[in-house]
Amino acid sequence: MPAATAPRRQAIMEGMNTVIVGTGPVSCADVVAVARDGAAVTLSTEAEAAIAAGREVIDALAHDSAPHYGVSTGFGALATRHIPVELRLQLQRSLVRSHAAGSGPEVEAEVVRAMMLLRLSTLATGRTGVRLDVARSYAALLSSGITPVVREYGSLGCSGDLAPLAHCALAAMGEGTVRVTLPDSTGPDSTGPGGTGPGGTGHGPERPAAQALAAAGIEPLVLAEKEGLALINGTDGMLGMLVLAAADLRALLKAADITAAMSVEALLGTDAAFGAGLQALRPHPGQAASAANLRMLLAGSPIVASHRGPEDTRVQDAYSLRCSPQVHGAARDTLAHATTVAGHELASAIDNPVLTTDGRVVSNGNFHGAPVAYVLDFLAIVTADVASIAERRTDRMLDPARSHGLPPFLANDPGVDSGHMIAQYTQAAIVSELKRLAVPASVDSIPSSAMQEDHVSMGWSAARKLRRAVDGLTRVLAVELLTAARALDLRMPLEPAPATAAVVAGLRAGALSDVAVPATDRFLAPEIEAAVAYVASGAAVRAAEAVTGPLG
Repeated sequence: MPAATAPRRQAIMEGMNTVIVGTGPVSCADVVAVARDGAAVTLSTEAEAAIAAGREVIDALAHDSAPHYGVSTGFGALATRHIPVELRLQLQRSLVRSHAAGSGPEVEAEVVRAMMLLRLSTLATGRTGVRLDVARSYAALLSSGITPVVREYGSLGCSGDLAPLAHCALAAMGEGTVRVTLPDSTGPDSTGPGGTGPGGTGHGPERPAAQALAAAGIEPLVLAEKEGLALINGTDGMLGMLVLAAADLRALLKAADITAAMSVEALLGTDAAFGAGLQALRPHPGQAASAANLRMLLAGSPIVASHRGPEDTRVQDAYSLRCSPQVHGAARDTLAHATTVAGHELASAIDNPVLTTDGRVVSNGNFHGAPVAYVLDFLAIVTADVASIAERRTDRMLDPARSHGLPPFLANDPGVDSGHMIAQYTQAAIVSELKRLAVPASVDSIPSSAMQEDHVSMGWSAARKLRRAVDGLTRVLAVELLTAARALDLRMPLEPAPATAAVVAGLRAGALSDVAVPATDRFLAPEIEAAVAYVASGAAVRAAEAVTGPLG
């Protein structure tokens, strides 16, 4: 059954512990569960039957005297050579070894796990022609917490993410190196070496794959015809990073509405511009959702109510306040488009050559990463812009000429103390970096493989810079939250809205109970990191939603 017509939801989670991979697409939630939550993986009965049926086709072609690409020929620019039967195991082994040519820093474990799940999902369609043992091996590696070591550089995003996927296949062969999840490797995501969560390398030491497979009772694969090609010819790396980034951005856009609402209060702004009637005049769904969030977050705010009367002569707020729903909303709509593209890609069976439903093995171009690469670049653009408007709101709170009565830089004793002056520098440095990361990778094709692969997507590169951009946005929003919390204290005895007050209280509920409390200058970096963790963990959104109900 082709993936396009297969049941839309054959991968389901059992008690959030096991993802069952069927002939249809896995969901974004499945990807997150396996990548970040360490869910185990198993194949459905239907998937095993489809895989076995597909292999029968390849076995028949392997004994055909005519050459068939990927079965009895070389690869890429070397596809013109017919490979005799006695060299075909070496052909597959050599393919994987030679393509496992990555270099640079280690890729995060959550990315590798997502990539392996998505490759397994394609194998499960029966369109790749691998043996059942190959698919079961990938499921076993994921369920055993064995994560191949993959390096940053090596993929051009065409013919799929070749080098990253080859490092995964190499580990399944018992070669290369891996890390194994430690029993206590739980906790928040971390993107650096030694991190404690599945997002980082929060696993045991790097060790030979053969040792790890033996300890887990997994037999190393000896690849047969076409299997090496089937394991490395997909967009799974860039797609996995798209799915993970989309999950993060969905939460961060709610956090951006929260920090915007706090800044509106801190700057004595108005909620009038967020009215439903005004939003309906420009019916973009993301804008409507953001404005509705702002109305809920500011509901019952004594600060906002304090300057609604005729004594307030200001006609309108600055764009960074008034136009927050337009910017945050456009980001939401871009994210919705990216999520649609991810859904199409999750439902795809990408391989070259691919087994068709009528039993042919056909070369094709479905491995080209352009659809995924484009939306990864789109998301980097909106991530930079949401951070940019947040930084502008923060800067207004620090400038006495624009803050409507707040002290310079929110300092306790301006001149002696610097307050949040340099926190805004940190924001500005990140926003500047995000603008550079917003430059599209997908327009930068570079030819390879003796001009056989003369146009590539650079989708992996687009995904890698988006991950850095998402981290940057998290930090920019954290600084805005920290600054707005301090500014709200300085507005006392005026009280913030119940929702924004709950966010401030949640910030101070941790180990640093005096976070953002106005006082003589103190070491600010730990407070910024506490705010980063508060935003990244979703705790800030949960604090607000405890008052407002679910935000859109």
